Amino acid sequence: MNNFVYSIPTKIYFGKGQISHLGEAVSEYGSRALLVYGGGSIKKMGLYQTVIDLLQKDHISVTELFGVEPNPKIESVRAGVKLCHENDINVVLAVGGGSVIDCAKVIAAGVCYDGDAWDLVIHPEKIGRVLPIVSVLTLSATGSEMDGNAVISDMKKNDKFGTFSQDMKPKASILDPEYTYSVSKKQTAAGTADIMSHILETYFNNTPEAFLQSRFAEGLLKTCIKYGMTAMESPKNYEARANLMWASSLAINGLLSYGAGAAWSVHPMEHELSAFYDITHGIGLAILTPNWMKHVLNENTVDKFAEYGVNVWSIDANLNRFEIAEEAIQSTRDFFNEIGIPSTLRSVGIGDDNLEIMAKKAVSKGMDHAFVPLTADDVLAIFKASL
Repeated sequence: MNNFVYSIPTKIYFGKGQISHLGEAVSEYGSRALLVYGGGSIKKMGLYQTVIDLLQKDHISVTELFGVEPNPKIESVRAGVKLCHENDINVVLAVGGGSVIDCAKVIAAGVCYDGDAWDLVIHPEKIGRVLPIVSVLTLSATGSEMDGNAVISDMKKNDKFGTFSQDMKPKASILDPEYTYSVSKKQTAAGTADIMSHILETYFNNTPEAFLQSRFAEGLLKTCIKYGMTAMESPKNYEARANLMWASSLAINGLLSYGAGAAWSVHPMEHELSAFYDITHGIGLAILTPNWMKHVLNENTVDKFAEYGVNVWSIDANLNRFEIAEEAIQSTRDFFNEIGIPSTLRSVGIGDDNLEIMAKKAVSKGMDHAFVPLTADDVLAIFKASL
């Protein structure tokens, strides 16, 4: 197992009614909040008014930034930074899913930076002081509520990059599974695929002695498989929503990656798809993942895939290890199809026009230390297999 330093400063308020702690969570860090949210869903469910009432009760002034996109754009970040400067904001409150929280993180960093916020996206080392961030989660997917990552797009350049800072980890996050009851089937499926992809990106690594992390990962994957389907069939099943919500956080808060980390492969590829075509992130991941698995399956990797097949999909361990691996890959594809995710890029409007440039941009983000290092030709082959 590799050396690591593990620190998660985020205070989690998990469960029904935990929104009651919002005032104390925010007021610990400031009295002038920028409220960041997306469309009208938080107003339809009544959460918006609840948030406003609780903040007013604790004498916290509110400035609003609304309309954050599903793939958050740098323009929204810049607008948020401007509002923070104009209103002397001292705490950023994100209410929504991962896109909203990601946007809020870079706003909180951008306020404390003299240059343009895009610098902080492509050069994370420039991130210095960050305003305190608090989040209220409404979608189980990205794990942004408990990590220091953020992904921002500049659609004018077809660029989508992830950035990171320990200081962008939210100070507190409220996780009430009931706020995910109204999430559509499409977004529930995409969110489940996103969680699973986070787990798989760390599960497939080259640190075989990280036994404990692998067993954690397998448990989380089985949780997603079981409760992803349940949430699709029964959207207001609290047990399902609660398990998915906590799995989302644990998938990417360092529990799995510390001591066993490797560079990710599928996420950089999907970032190019959504940078060029603005598709739903989780759907892109689900389309690519089984094809990436097929591409990297070989004599050196088959044992890990067989382990995945036996421990996650309960495939007969007595079968030939390549048979187990291939069945596991097919089970992964079948599950994504079962929850309603398409299996080809063409089905989401992506043809072969930009495949070569997307492949080159994907590898420029660093795949040489991945589970299996990938070249631009490898990525292009995976894209073509996904068409």
